[in-house]
Amino acid sequence: MTPADYDRLADTIRALCHGETDAVALMATFACELHQAHPMADWTGFYRVTGPETLKIGPYQGGHGCLVIPFSRGVCGAAARTGQVQIVPDVAAFPGHIACAASTRSEIVLPVRNGAGRLLGVLDLDSDTPDAFTRTDADRLSAILDETFRAAT
Repeated sequence: MTPADYDRLADTIRALCHGETDAVALMATFACELHQAHPMADWTGFYRVTGPETLKIGPYQGGHGCLVIPFSRGVCGAAARTGQVQIVPDVAAFPGHIACAASTRSEIVLPVRNGAGRLLGVLDLDSDTPDAFTRTDADRLSAILDETFRAAT
């Protein structure tokens, strides 16, 4: 996506989510808008922190996702466990990758925190194209996530 595309996405999400604090409502809107906007998106969604070291599927767009992912497994688990963005150009080369969809070739996963710093979950963006995501995607998506989920509960 271009910087202008990310600016439009941020403006749209800002307008749609203005005043909303419910994390699931925010996730649903964010996933829908990002999935439609990102040309490399094959699956776009959230995994929510629902217990100690546990992620469960949240709002998403695309085919079925894994229902439960422990922090100890996969790209989503790594993002939740480390608090760091995970950019994976080739999922076959990622140790412990969980293949929720056989079509996934690359992905980016970003931690999602509220303004108090509490980990709410992770945003997972999968592509059927290798090497689909860049540091620019990570930086721009992180900024939009921070703004969107600042007041989330």
